[in-house]
Amino acid sequence: MSILWIFAGRQLSLWLDRFGTADVKTLQLSSVIYEGAVTGGAFRIGDMILLSISAPDDRPFPIDIQSDAHGGFVLTKDTKAFPLGKSRDENASAGRQFVPDPGDELVLTTRKSVLSWPTPFDLNLMTGQSPSWKRHLYYRLRWEKPDGPKLQMIWRFEQYFYPGNGWASGFMTHEGSTGLIKVDIEN
Repeated sequence: MSILWIFAGRQLSLWLDRFGTADVKTLQLSSVIYEGAVTGGAFRIGDMILLSISAPDDRPFPIDIQSDAHGGFVLTKDTKAFPLGKSRDENASAGRQFVPDPGDELVLTTRKSVLSWPTPFDLNLMTGQSPSWKRHLYYRLRWEKPDGPKLQMIWRFEQYFYPGNGWASGFMTHEGSTGLIKVDIEN
């Protein structure tokens, strides 16, 4: 059973995450910044969180942010669109800041896997410190308008545990497993 947990722990954790994850924290946001110049684009939340719009296979997620006929901006995916509103910044090279309209709800929720997996064979030859455990961390950006439109974006990253230092920040990537994994727009 231990051998199975070591070699299939990541897949088992992903499977269990479909049924539920544990809350870490929830932040009510006053704005979000879209930085299109960052590779493929990214959303910046405050000073610490940068969420790329790249899918787990490192390709840009099939969404688009463009201006509309009224001078506002719209996020589109397939045939659905979510109105982000007007950009609060004139200098688009620094990113476009979007502030929720009165009555909007803009929330970032962080959740973690309930099952961590051991990583006894991970080696780091540069620093000598390797994580002994890993788990998934999920960031969910939810923006709801009072008249109905809803946007939900979910990112998945890995969080490493180092003996003596505890859990790291939680923005590590794993090819084919991490990045923007879901975008839903409801009108």
